[in-house]
Amino acid sequence: MNRPSATRSKPRTLADLAPDDVKSAVDGYTEIYDAGPERRKEHYRSFVNRYYDLVTDFYEFGWGQSFHFAPRRRGESFKASLLRHQHFLAENLSLKPGMQVIDLGCGVGGPMGNLARQTGASFVGLNNNAYQIERAKLHTRGVDSLCRFIHGDYMQIPDDNDRYDAAIAIESMPHAPDKTAAFREVLRVLRPGACFAGYDWCVTESFDPANAEHQRIKNDIMIGNGLPDIATTSEVSAALQGAGFELLEARDRAPEADPAMPWYRALQGRDFSLSSIPRTPAGRALANLTLRVGERLRLFPEGARAVSTILNAGADALVDGGRSGVFTPMFYFLARKPEPSRD
Repeated sequence: MNRPSATRSKPRTLADLAPDDVKSAVDGYTEIYDAGPERRKEHYRSFVNRYYDLVTDFYEFGWGQSFHFAPRRRGESFKASLLRHQHFLAENLSLKPGMQVIDLGCGVGGPMGNLARQTGASFVGLNNNAYQIERAKLHTRGVDSLCRFIHGDYMQIPDDNDRYDAAIAIESMPHAPDKTAAFREVLRVLRPGACFAGYDWCVTESFDPANAEHQRIKNDIMIGNGLPDIATTSEVSAALQGAGFELLEARDRAPEADPAMPWYRALQGRDFSLSSIPRTPAGRALANLTLRVGERLRLFPEGARAVSTILNAGADALVDGGRSGVFTPMFYFLARKPEPSRD
């Protein structure tokens, strides 16, 4: 997997790790996952870091620079839907030049770069994974005057109180071991009256905990995406309010997609273009086969195929979750930090 060079203090991603280290990283990830939700929450920082060290290159190869989903319109391209989904947040936050915005769990910087270009607002990307920050610095060239990054944890944001005019979180909060605590930290760094908007991964009201198939879908999504657990939509709303936010709006945007263009279409193999091939079941199966052969020929480190297998199972579960209606990756929320009382 080729990529532009970047200066790093030590290797952290799949292509840089020594062969034995790749297998060790995979084993460490699965060990924490198999230990159960409490262990995953206790060791969430290591759990999430191991996951993104292993999968970031795979994500960029198959997904580009914006690691999220979107409700699509009929005839709309996958990339165009992602941009529109990002712009929706900017519009509802009324982002404009001069505003200071924090992007919580900014990934490799695709959305914040797009929004900086669109709005002229200044962004700070917070990310717990050092390799992704390096990638984000490359992807935001051209708007680097509007984008800077902090290597840190959104459970303990390394910034002052009342610092930001707005906050966004695009499918990053599912990694939080305690949503109320995470949202409380966001509240702390926002100025009074400032708003927080984002998309969260949730099981819907159709999810039945007693249904074995529903539980299988949830578990495969969690292990395939580095999640300690998956909240319900009502739990996300309650956590925002419990943290002290005024909840202005909350709804699942998945039903807004054209029925022929569901958010999971990109994983079904129903889009036909060269760029879509890595996301399709056939493309993912081919990548898995290539990695298996490559491991035997020692062209890829042992463990590379295991990473691909985990991601493939997660992708299939996302499709199953979307088709059954028990899961959404786009529970939208808009919340405001209250103004101080004048009494």
